Amino acid sequence: MGLIEDCVEHFNEKNLYAVLAVETSAKPNELKKAYHRCSLKVHPDRVSESDKNDATKKFQTLGKLYSVLSDKEKRSIYDETGKVFDDLDTDQEMDWNDYWRLLFQKITVKDIEKFEETYRESPEELEELKKAYIEFSGDMEEILKNVMCCTYDDEPRFRKTLQELIDNDELPEYEMFTKEDKKKSKKRKKKAMAEEKEAESMKKEFNLGDADDSLMAMIQKKQASRQQGADDFFAQLEAKYAKPKSKSGGKKKKK
Repeated sequence: MGLIEDCVEHFNEKNLYAVLAVETSAKPNELKKAYHRCSLKVHPDRVSESDKNDATKKFQTLGKLYSVLSDKEKRSIYDETGKVFDDLDTDQEMDWNDYWRLLFQKITVKDIEKFEETYRESPEELEELKKAYIEFSGDMEEILKNVMCCTYDDEPRFRKTLQELIDNDELPEYEMFTKEDKKKSKKRKKKAMAEEKEAESMKKEFNLGDADDSLMAMIQKKQASRQQGADDFFAQLEAKYAKPKSKSGGKKKKK
């Protein structure tokens, strides 16, 4: 099966650019960022065991797709003909996980903390908060799942900001937000406290300190509470801090 057929099967799209959700005029750095975001969401190491097989196929398809669009000549041929030639079949045995790691370096706990510090209460966070409020019609449960870096401790701050925007007619008023049952808020808080306790237990179980290895516990905590928000968080964080490796070492596998 060819690459385009794989895209249709796994992403219901035959257009390579549409799979990455970018324009055909996307620049190389935009393509790389889009590939990074998409591949993070289907990375085999970030899904349950039951979904691993499907995620692996999607991950491999994205790797092949990016290898076409990141190659000037292959991309030109695809843009002109809409076809991907079968010479790509020689890449069937490539380790696409190694290929991905050759492009993106591992992030650290310090990177995460730095990113969170600069992102919180920034204009970017405000725009994302407004977008989530509109998209989910004021559902605070979904807002907290989809705004990067936030925890349930941010709910009072988000509520105050959103209410001010509503009062200033900058956002529509949704009953789901203004008349939310207080029991739902209490339930969220209780769940958040339980997850934090679980994260601390996990940290002790794996003997994780404050070094980079504690990144595992941070990821587990975020993914357990709000999967989509975690996907966006780590995709944008790694896209911001990951630095591409030099092409001279591109053929060597990272150990």
